[in-house]
Amino acid sequence: MRTRIALAAALAAGALALTAAPATAATSATGAAAASAAKDCGELKLTGALPAPPAGMAVQQQVSVGADCKPVLGEVRLVPAEAGAVAARSARTAAAADAGTTRQFKSSSEWFDCCNIRMTGLYTTSSWTADGTRISAANTDATQQWNREPWNAGWSLKSATKNTDCTADCTVSHTQADAEFTYKGIFDVTGAWYANTMHTSVDLNADGTATCRFETETRHTFIGWNWQHSCQ
Repeated sequence: MRTRIALAAALAAGALALTAAPATAATSATGAAAASAAKDCGELKLTGALPAPPAGMAVQQQVSVGADCKPVLGEVRLVPAEAGAVAARSARTAAAADAGTTRQFKSSSEWFDCCNIRMTGLYTTSSWTADGTRISAANTDATQQWNREPWNAGWSLKSATKNTDCTADCTVSHTQADAEFTYKGIFDVTGAWYANTMHTSVDLNADGTATCRFETETRHTFIGWNWQHSCQ
């Protein structure tokens, strides 16, 4: 019962941690010929945090751009993680951190358009070995994905960075991953209209727990776009 209560509180905290900066008017008409001004919601910045789910589960949240251009916060949901071997492996390491226990943690931050096509995404995959008081080894990798169109057009990765402050003999290993995307394609041939930036922070703790925090900014956002982020 205590576990259920604690998890419910953590999920509620995750929902409250998500905040949205109000959309602002577009500052330039460059490249707007292919975009609908009536639906352009301008710049948007979203920040959020999610609690680490129990082994074999994933916690996720979706934020969509409503008809009034304001972010609509979806509920924080606890769902089964990858099935089969991954879930089984997670279940085997679900107990409190033992000496030499290696744990795994993943995060995902993605933007989808109104047709539910993923435009851009930033992902992290972490593993760390801890004994309950110290981390003996930690590693976090960051990857990016983006949607391309025919004729060498669509979204592109402009830049990506990843920094980890500690990989051994520490109580917390913190990683900051960043990615910046641009677009040049059928909706804007100039390449100056769209831009998505994503930031993910991951903390791996010596007691076997982990947390993930997210930030994202868009240069122009449209009704129906939605941001989906999760950790498991």
